[in-house]
Amino acid sequence: MTPTDFRAWHEAMGYTYDTGADALGVSRGTYADWLAGRSRTTGKPIKISRLVELACAALAAGLSPWSPPPQ
Repeated sequence: MTPTDFRAWHEAMGYTYDTGADALGVSRGTYADWLAGRSRTTGKPIKISRLVELACAALAAGLSPWSPPPQ
């Protein structure tokens, strides 16, 4: 997922920095870095992981957190 893709997802979901960060379980600063495509501490480009991409897809699909099936 590129930062451009992440920004498009963020806009499509209607998230603010705070609601998006909360939905993905990360800090507001980390979320802001992903939106900017650069680390706020080093200034280097950021690679958004496949796990984050999958979490974004799950949220967009309306999936709830996984829970074990009843036994």
